[in-house]
Amino acid sequence: MPELGHLFIRGVNWLGDAVMTLPALQRLREVYPHTRFTLLTHEKLAGLWCRHSVINDVVTFSDGESPRVVGRRLRDLDIETALVLPNSPRAAFECWYANIPRRVGYAAKWRRLLLTEALPPRRGYIAMHKRTTSEIEQCLAESARPAKYPTEAHHMHHYLHLASALGADPEPTRPRIFVSKDEINELEQKFSLPGKAPRLAFILGAEYGPAKRWPAARFAAVAKSVLGRRQTHFLLLGGPADQAIVEEIVGMLEPGTFTNLTGRTSLSELAIALAASSCVLTNDTGPMHLAAAVDVPVVALFGSTSPELTAPGLPGDSKTRILRAPPPCAPCFLRECPLDARCLNNITVESAVAAIEQTL
Repeated sequence: MPELGHLFIRGVNWLGDAVMTLPALQRLREVYPHTRFTLLTHEKLAGLWCRHSVINDVVTFSDGESPRVVGRRLRDLDIETALVLPNSPRAAFECWYANIPRRVGYAAKWRRLLLTEALPPRRGYIAMHKRTTSEIEQCLAESARPAKYPTEAHHMHHYLHLASALGADPEPTRPRIFVSKDEINELEQKFSLPGKAPRLAFILGAEYGPAKRWPAARFAAVAKSVLGRRQTHFLLLGGPADQAIVEEIVGMLEPGTFTNLTGRTSLSELAIALAASSCVLTNDTGPMHLAAAVDVPVVALFGSTSPELTAPGLPGDSKTRILRAPPPCAPCFLRECPLDARCLNNITVESAVAAIEQTL
């Protein structure tokens, strides 16, 4: 495959989605070992991409910047090919307005005229349909089977297929974020983390909405049960938006057994904190995907969403344990449950403890 002089990648806007694009970019680097890769991302995700060796340059934008302003900035970068990962009209418009000669992406609504190569949706792609309340009630009344999807429906394949238009191998590979031992040592010193006991990280938040959040009291019950079996130190991780949720559990945990890092780390430091953990118990959220990418055992709690579509890491990875107890209405893909959140409440503390014990 002839080298590209400069490949521009318009990145996605959410942490979990960004991690799921890593395999596609890793495959592209295999094909283009000497090409310059420049990635455009929202400034909140810069800490992720600055850690990844596939990307040469990271360009950021903020909430206040219009697509025209971003596109105008890109004109000075001498780009010949753009790979547009998001399906949004904005992402395609930025590349068109930047006068990039070759623009490759999916032919979503309003985008065909903005792309030079508009790909049809991948065969097997399944959109996340949000059920209405009446649909949920009908599923429950009929005791329908929870929806299941084939392995190839995972969203990792969505990005791999797009990258294959540029010659990349579409075969899945593990998303990888490298963290060094020196970085872990520096983080341990910065936050005075005890070094002897295994560390169990808890991620209680989920920016998407409460339909993805296992109750804080369940996390606390897991901590109590694990402490009854072995000495353990708990790391409470998340962003500033998760602080109120994490405060619910702080008063339930035994003093001296945990360190609350919620809202105290950068995104790059969050990756290091996850890598410093022995296991991560997490809701279905962006840091869940990041934990798998730094190669830490993950116990993932799925409620309103589907692990067949968005499980962390490489689908079927032995280091990942998926916990779910789907009712007939699952997955509904809603941010808030209109009923009683039984998809999450049916996941027991005992099942979480058993999954953790298999990793520690």
